[in-house]
Amino acid sequence: MNVVIVEDDINMRKSLELALAEYEELNIKSYKSAAEAIKKMGEDTDVIVTDINMPGMDGIEFIKTLDGKFDVIIITGNATLNKAIESVRLGVKDFLTKPFDAQTLYDAIKRVEILKQKAPNFTQAKEAKTQNSDEFTHVSPSLKPALNIAKKAALTDVSIMLFGESGVGKEVFANFIHKNSPRANKPFIALNMAAIPENLIESELFGFEKGAFTDAAAAKKGQFELANGGTLFLDEIGEMPINLQPKLLRALQEREITRLGATKSTSIDVRIICATNANLENLISRGKFREDLFYRLNTIPVLIPPLRERQEEIMPIAKKTLEDVCAQYGFANKFFNQEAKNELLGYDFPGNIRELISIVQRAAILSENDEITAKDLFIKSRKKQEISDKKRELFADVLRSVEGDLKEACEILNLSENELKEKIKIYNLKEFE
Repeated sequence: MNVVIVEDDINMRKSLELALAEYEELNIKSYKSAAEAIKKMGEDTDVIVTDINMPGMDGIEFIKTLDGKFDVIIITGNATLNKAIESVRLGVKDFLTKPFDAQTLYDAIKRVEILKQKAPNFTQAKEAKTQNSDEFTHVSPSLKPALNIAKKAALTDVSIMLFGESGVGKEVFANFIHKNSPRANKPFIALNMAAIPENLIESELFGFEKGAFTDAAAAKKGQFELANGGTLFLDEIGEMPINLQPKLLRALQEREITRLGATKSTSIDVRIICATNANLENLISRGKFREDLFYRLNTIPVLIPPLRERQEEIMPIAKKTLEDVCAQYGFANKFFNQEAKNELLGYDFPGNIRELISIVQRAAILSENDEITAKDLFIKSRKKQEISDKKRELFADVLRSVEGDLKEACEILNLSENELKEKIKIYNLKEFE
């Protein structure tokens, strides 16, 4: 099994190499940065073990750049809860916090191998197909207001902005709006702004003419032209570079675009739906998002509630996902026992529907029997990690608020100075040591 380690700390990198070298079936290569790994690692890589906090390209940007091509295990000593959730959203296979022993990492690597053996055709495309069904498996009372707004808005041509946490089903909503609109028989094209390198966004959206840049050997239509007559869904719109926002605004206002290298414009007829989990008002105040573009895109805002507020949907989605996985891979019909159901219903799902689907898919593939147990779900380990991350954030926030004054922090937290120092050590808060 070919394992790539990406870790900027030379001591950590070497210790991981030495520890994993004890397992003869593992072929180890290591790199000091994400950029070096992208440049040098082979196509035969089975799993990548990467840190999150690295200079230059961090682990999250690295995973986005890989775009689902390789399986990834995250290792980190000081990740925030937000980064843990983001890594889940991006489909990482495991998330380990330092310190951990070699056996824990080896077990995580072996789980990735088992997943590949049991489901060799388990590709990112098939996962996306499951997630992006244009039908709602179940509608909870808390989802109905958002759905009612979406139905009314679908009949018009106004721009819609979908708000909500990562993984709540924003693309499903966008597809639903398209399917219930007069444009239903025309293209629906979805584009994730966060997954496209900044230097490629303009050519991806607007296309280019032959010779527009060095590698432009032939003209290419952009997503606006490909979606002509239909709907263009721009996910993670807050990630759009500020220098390209005027061009998007012009496309919306003038209903025409200009390819890179072109001398004339092309008329387009496209309905725009955007989505974000970012605070756009905050980005506007920081000069990172244009206010006029925000109001143009936000004609009808739709807030999609998180899965923890839609508990009635958890089991219907889980059962449908389980049925789909069993049918896809020819497994016998599997089912959740009561303990597993309780685990699913008692979990907050910080990664929302995307995380639920991921948990069920993995349980279906790894379970040895037709009965899915709580152990097969691995939720308890996720809960422990979530609680640990929240505690770390709490201590860090308090210490920052008092500018590192330990005595003042002790009073707020009702801890002795020695107890606080111990917590700083446990949660690896080096900046306050």
